[in-house]
Amino acid sequence: MGRLTTHVLDTASGKPGAGIAVSVFRLDGGRRQVAETVTNADGRCDRPLLEGEALERGRYEIVFAVEDYFRAQGTALPEPAFVGEVVLRFGVAEPGQHYHVPLLVSPWSYSTYRGS
Repeated sequence: MGRLTTHVLDTASGKPGAGIAVSVFRLDGGRRQVAETVTNADGRCDRPLLEGEALERGRYEIVFAVEDYFRAQGTALPEPAFVGEVVLRFGVAEPGQHYHVPLLVSPWSYSTYRGS
């Protein structure tokens, strides 16, 4: 059964990104929200963002509210923050597979990859 998962690592502190709001949008046929959650204490979501028939072939976007997270941590940020929302757009070609989309983030940079 296919599924979409994520986790967030705060690379500035070397800790999981706990309490980060995560929204998922389907982009094919217009932008529509298909999931939302908040990362747990381990920087992960308690369940897959999408799974089974909910994960379809197509284009998606995950939005991570990292500015809110860093401000809640007491991180000194400029106004506006350099990294506010991180928007990751990606394609799902084989919906029966596991798509893991992690985010490594600091107030000044971020990176991602297709994990397992």
